[in-house]
Amino acid sequence: MGKEDKMQNGKAVAKEERLKALDAALSQIEKQYGKGSVMKLGDQSSRMQVETVPTGSLSLDIALGAGGVPKGRIVEIYGPESSGKTTVALHMVAEVQKRGGIAGFIDAEHALDPVYAKNIGVDVDNLYISQPDNGEQALEITEMMVRSGAVDIVIVDSVAALVPKAEIDGDMGDSHVGLQARLMSQALRKLTSIVSKTNCIVIFINQLREKIGVMFGNPETTTGGRALKFYASVRLDVRRTEALKQSGEVVGNHTRVKVVKNKIAPPFKEAEFDIVFGKGISTDGDILDLAAECGIIAKSGAWYAYNDAKIGQGRENAKQFLHDNPEIRDEVEMRVREHYGLPVPEEFRQTETGAEAAKDRSDLELS
Repeated sequence: MGKEDKMQNGKAVAKEERLKALDAALSQIEKQYGKGSVMKLGDQSSRMQVETVPTGSLSLDIALGAGGVPKGRIVEIYGPESSGKTTVALHMVAEVQKRGGIAGFIDAEHALDPVYAKNIGVDVDNLYISQPDNGEQALEITEMMVRSGAVDIVIVDSVAALVPKAEIDGDMGDSHVGLQARLMSQALRKLTSIVSKTNCIVIFINQLREKIGVMFGNPETTTGGRALKFYASVRLDVRRTEALKQSGEVVGNHTRVKVVKNKIAPPFKEAEFDIVFGKGISTDGDILDLAAECGIIAKSGAWYAYNDAKIGQGRENAKQFLHDNPEIRDEVEMRVREHYGLPVPEEFRQTETGAEAAKDRSDLELS
């Protein structure tokens, strides 16, 4: 027993000495690099907890698993032309502004439509926009905005339009192999730590290209090299699946978004919603589809019913009913949020009479 006690005491002394050495190292690190340079992951004062901002689409918030896009991270949105990439990004800007945040938009494509942005819900009067001359200038402005610590979200539209200065100054036929990829790699190395410290969301919109000579596998790839794929915490693949028609006229697109990379929740989930031309994501259609999927709104044949009261025949009529009755729509959204474990905004909890209003409306229609 005496030998075992000595061994236990020896281990305790060694552990105590190691802890003293660790404390000395930590105090030296904090003295040199500032308080909070090293912290325990389970520490309550730690800033490791990821905050999120809603995307403007309830189904996309659910697919992301955390209720929105993460703060202090880099996000990539890519897809074919006219699939809804900029629309999704502008909805995120609108959500940040609703919460009192400041937004910046680096319009490298020189193609932002302020009227459309306003219709989506963006406060265009308070949106900081830059239309840079070259890729270096665009990324420098992005870095300065993020470094200020005052901007909550920066959109770069798009990576393909970040043309290096050497390419702009050169002749049309000159070869500039890997120049844009090197530019992106260097910029992202600088941006990553600043983005994390300032809790800013940086969203890169990207385009698709085809790899030449690919016989097997997916020939599609994004522009700007591989760096963005590594540095992005979330990557969203936006695709147009079908056209939305009313009276034979195309009024929008049905869009599918796949979360192809997600560092804050399980990836590979999908969200589907409507994008209406001139208006953006159809919130009413999004809520209706989710509510029907989880049984909050009953669907029997072509009819939709809420709390045993019919609200419309056909999807478009049911969407219109929710649009015309915001108190019922808010109540349905609250129940959908509770079903999927998403935070419920305080204003939704005030709605108590939605079911009664639906019943009254249904009785009026039937009489």
